[in-house]
Amino acid sequence: MALRSASSFVLAVLIAAAAAASIAEAQQPAEAPSPSSSGPINITDILVKGGQYNSFIHLLHATRVDEQIDVQINTTFTGMTVFAPTDNAFSSAGSLNGLTQQQQIELALYHVVPQFFDLAKFQTASNPILTDASGVTGQWTLNVTAVANSQQVNISTGVVETQVGNALRDKFPLVVYSLEKVLLPSELFPSKSFPPPSPSSSESGSGDAADSLSPAVSAPTPPHGGSSSLNGRSTLIAGVGIWAAVAAANLL
Repeated sequence: MALRSASSFVLAVLIAAAAAASIAEAQQPAEAPSPSSSGPINITDILVKGGQYNSFIHLLHATRVDEQIDVQINTTFTGMTVFAPTDNAFSSAGSLNGLTQQQQIELALYHVVPQFFDLAKFQTASNPILTDASGVTGQWTLNVTAVANSQQVNISTGVVETQVGNALRDKFPLVVYSLEKVLLPSELFPSKSFPPPSPSSSESGSGDAADSLSPAVSAPTPPHGGSSSLNGRSTLIAGVGIWAAVAAANLL
């Protein structure tokens, strides 16, 4: 009888201990998920880290295209490609102060492609390639030429042609390539355009229009307000007038 009572007592103690452990575990606060080490993608941070893209940063910020890129890149399913001219590229392009506010927006959007193009994808890309400036018009496009069995890719606007440089970032959803020339679209510089080369033509006919741009002109006087939305190449961004005028003075 005593043995049976002792066994019952031990069993009761074990059950109580197990119940207490379950209650304590249930009351323990859940561990918070560890914060992401990368965080949202920011195009300005990438360019600043590159160290030689101040003029392009000014252009993106003045037109607020940097904000559009940051929003799109963190919500896109197709990825994006950004061509980033160096400060030397802007110096070689001459003064861009003569561009209107809307033209500066179009120039910035012309350096953004709404698809992820790594070097391998350029090998099978179909020309022309639409940019964020293309909108629904089918204009403002780029042409790429990939050299077979190599990593060399050339990009042409019809005004300038340059080689795609090193990638500042090449992980989906965003790839950012360095360029040694500003991509001058034929829509903004029609008189500087060169015809597509033919097999019998010499390469000397496809000169760079950047070397013969007109002298600098004064930046437009900034308006005192006004707002609109950015959608492709045909509309302005809220407050872009003031920002564009500030950047125009810094665009070498």
